[in-house]
Amino acid sequence: MLLISNTYWMGMPFNYKGELPEKTQQEPVYLRAQDMRETAGVFYQPDQANAQNIAVLVMHPKVDFTRHYCIPGFLRAGIAVLGMNTRCLHNDATAIHEDLLLDVAAAVAFLKEQQGFDQVVLFGNSGGGALMAMYQAQAQKSGGERLAFTPAGDPTKLSKANLIPGDAFVAVSAHRGEGEVLQEAMDPAVVDESDPRLTNDAMDMYHPDNGFVPPPKASAYSAEFVEQFRAGQKARVQRLDVMAQSMVDEARHYERLYKSSKESLDFHERHKVGRLGATERVMVVYRTMANLHYTDPTLDPSSRHYGSLLSDRPDLMNQQYMGFGRICRPEAWLSTWSSLSSNANLVRNMSEIAGVPVFYGYANKDKEIYPKEDAAAIRGAITVEDQCYREYEAEHYFEPEFGAKDAPDVERLMADVVPWVLERLGR
Repeated sequence: MLLISNTYWMGMPFNYKGELPEKTQQEPVYLRAQDMRETAGVFYQPDQANAQNIAVLVMHPKVDFTRHYCIPGFLRAGIAVLGMNTRCLHNDATAIHEDLLLDVAAAVAFLKEQQGFDQVVLFGNSGGGALMAMYQAQAQKSGGERLAFTPAGDPTKLSKANLIPGDAFVAVSAHRGEGEVLQEAMDPAVVDESDPRLTNDAMDMYHPDNGFVPPPKASAYSAEFVEQFRAGQKARVQRLDVMAQSMVDEARHYERLYKSSKESLDFHERHKVGRLGATERVMVVYRTMANLHYTDPTLDPSSRHYGSLLSDRPDLMNQQYMGFGRICRPEAWLSTWSSLSSNANLVRNMSEIAGVPVFYGYANKDKEIYPKEDAAAIRGAITVEDQCYREYEAEHYFEPEFGAKDAPDVERLMADVVPWVLERLGR
């Protein structure tokens, strides 16, 4: 059953269209983070006759942004771009945001210390927005003020890490954090976390008794159902948090017992304990495509079309493998996907960013980010004096209509972003 949006049928929608500017130089980059994890990316340098002493860093927790749509526009203005991947490329089952910050740090250090750029712009698109905001908020603090532990309770490496702050922050189609997105899309009708087929009809947004009608007609949910549904979403996240922490605690218990039992247990008994301590549990989180906004356009109205970012039939896609946070280690659940535990909260981190200009661009046709619940909250969290907010009649990735060879919405976005950057950081 092919349910994925046709947006993805002709390559990733966030990749740039057409050719790069003439005399662009592309160089593969391999970096080593301060915890020795290696990452890869592509470094783009413009025609040196037109070069600025500015570089842009574009990254996402798991998506490959090495061909991101922002790259040609910056290059035409003489601005270099580093499209970098994290250690969790295409698979965030083990994504600990507190560790991903070390990948961002390695990329900023490459641009500042190895390439000699005076100014580095952090470009946060989609989930990259929460990642970059968390990095900037932590980088601006002294080592002792940074996060000492992950949500799972593991010590971080941030206190001693070299985190060089960015000089400007651009957030485009940035949501409030992957945990926030997941809670909005979490299906509270799930009865059993191990069996996606079982459903509580009274909490099912895709049940006709609750207001759902055949797609693509707009459904209509009562205020009472919306309130119960969202309370159920939060309650499910809480249950998953407890499940994740219990998995972590169990492994730590047996790990401690293994270390302390060298003299008290024989090899075979201790070996059993060691295997339990070494066991890495995996969480499967079914049915995470149940956002009321997908089918009811009266909830936080915008010019978005029916459905989700990934599918025009979220009612069916909700049952499939593809979806937010589907498979993850418990530590990754708590760090990345839990709205209640994750530190990668864009609104909270944005409020801590100081001393650098901030540009925030919102796409009004976005199917995952909404004008009041998201855009207004993010905009309200920006505290710096030098801030700019722009709205666009565009999709999440500013992608064009299916099959189009040009991306006019990208051009409109970059026509605002590039001059904004040059006015503040250019020569």
